[in-house]
Amino acid sequence: MQLEFDNLLQVAAQWHEKGIGAAIATVVETWGSAPRRVGAQLIVSGDGHMEGSVSGGCVEGAVVLEAIASLEDGKTRVLEYGVSDDEAFAVGLACGGKMRILVEPVGKQMPQKLLKELVYAIARDQSVIYEINIKTMQRRLVYNEYDDRVRKDRSGFKDDEITFLNVYSPKLKIDIVGAVHIAQALVPIAKVAGFSPRIIDPRESFANSERFGSIEISNDFPDVALTKAKPNYRTAVILLTHDPKLDDPALHIALKSEAFYIGALGSKKTHKQRKDRLRNAGFTQKQIDRIHGPIGLNIGASSPEEIAISIISEVIATLRIVNHSKAA
Repeated sequence: MQLEFDNLLQVAAQWHEKGIGAAIATVVETWGSAPRRVGAQLIVSGDGHMEGSVSGGCVEGAVVLEAIASLEDGKTRVLEYGVSDDEAFAVGLACGGKMRILVEPVGKQMPQKLLKELVYAIARDQSVIYEINIKTMQRRLVYNEYDDRVRKDRSGFKDDEITFLNVYSPKLKIDIVGAVHIAQALVPIAKVAGFSPRIIDPRESFANSERFGSIEISNDFPDVALTKAKPNYRTAVILLTHDPKLDDPALHIALKSEAFYIGALGSKKTHKQRKDRLRNAGFTQKQIDRIHGPIGLNIGASSPEEIAISIISEVIATLRIVNHSKAA
């Protein structure tokens, strides 16, 4: 779930506790050009307020009406929208996408206790799966199972086609080594894209709250910082200093970690020299090939802001396309 939507279920729990009522709509299946991925959620209160999104606006109006109806009659609904439906054009999917949406009223169907436990697990940044059988409507939370789904952040139906698994993986993080101008542009873009950024730079004149606001800042040397809080499979590591004294020790830690993305700023010549140093340090070609360098998608970027966009684009492509291809 994106950072801006991390508290969706907490808000739903609060609405329910206040007596307003809350229904949770979840995308459980998509076909074609559906605008949101499986697992996306929208919450609706009994007085018609909404947060989140299941379609980016295409079918929200229709889903809100169904959610309010579910609060009135206490029934779970499984909705389908697509070009084959008579109402497809009216709800905004005439572009060809199809989607299936589960609507659950809190308390009347989704137990309040289960929702509060789920909210607590998400707040602790713990991986958890919400499992529901859409025929029997039996629900439970699952920990330490379906490891591949958790690592790939892949919600969806089991092979039985009736048991839906909504995966809540730990937050996506970006460790940015080098508090340079590009980093100042990258931090807000990363936050909007759903990542939790951390700036790592021992130079306090560069890495400080005046330049980066309230985000986490480490003034340790990069290898120390990355050892204290080691990158995991939900972490991207970005190296921007251009200084081998800072970048190389960070790479030594990152390449031995589970980081799903490692990228380093520099020209082709700089990157070749970097790879030579890593070989001399004993790293294998397979390990070295994990590094994206020169960093970012080749979109002709020139300004710090454009380079930041190219970097986050490559990070997302690695997470969503490369990782999913490996999982297929």
